Amino acid sequence: MPKFAANLSMMFNEWDFLDRFKAAADNGFTAVEFLFPYAHAPDEIARRLQDSGLTQALFNLPPGDWDKGERGMASVAGRETEFRASVETALPYAKATGVKRLHVMSGHGDRHDPRAVEAYKTALRHACAVTAPLGIDILIEPINGRDMPGYFLNDFPFAAALISELALPNLKLQFDIYHRQILHGDVMKGLDALLPITGHVQVASIPKRNEPGTGELDDVRIFRHLDQLGYDGYVGCEYRPAGHTVEGLGWFRNA
Repeated sequence: MPKFAANLSMMFNEWDFLDRFKAAADNGFTAVEFLFPYAHAPDEIARRLQDSGLTQALFNLPPGDWDKGERGMASVAGRETEFRASVETALPYAKATGVKRLHVMSGHGDRHDPRAVEAYKTALRHACAVTAPLGIDILIEPINGRDMPGYFLNDFPFAAALISELALPNLKLQFDIYHRQILHGDVMKGLDALLPITGHVQVASIPKRNEPGTGELDDVRIFRHLDQLGYDGYVGCEYRPAGHTVEGLGWFRNA
């Protein structure tokens, strides 16, 4: 079975955020991810990781004004300065936590709009240039329009073609099994084709985004397929527990 990272933005919400690190470790996780750490000081996040013996697998760059519906700025022409500032905001957290993967949310936009595409490429070039000396990969993730209407990066082939075109050594794909199934299906075939450019995998059941093993896919078979393909990274558990987080961890204990 792969190595799993608990997503602390979705799991263990029965605890305050800073207490979720210990809760994850107490329940057998050795790594965590989350959306954003920016409500807390970098040293505080680092201390929680160290005290719990956890590895930070992933987090996102600042997305703009989340409460107003913004989901990133990278593809939004005219917000280049804000995007560059968001990279600088993330760096102290990356250094404090030792994370090796940062996800850049694209923001809303039309991927057929040349201005949006060029803004996105420029943003990714900048993020990769800044983080490469730190040994950090920049990840891009196609997200389905049902969960995030109007999101710019909503297609796996487009993401793969972009990674190929830019040819940046630290630009990788974030392969979310949930989004892949909704967007295109063919999860196993997609993993076969795209694993060489994949820097991180995430999982949730389809269609309700609950625990693995509760939806339409055979998640255990997918996990075994990742093993067969030689994937040695983390699988982020970006799912919403159907009930209490700990009560829903049977899939993890039996993995």
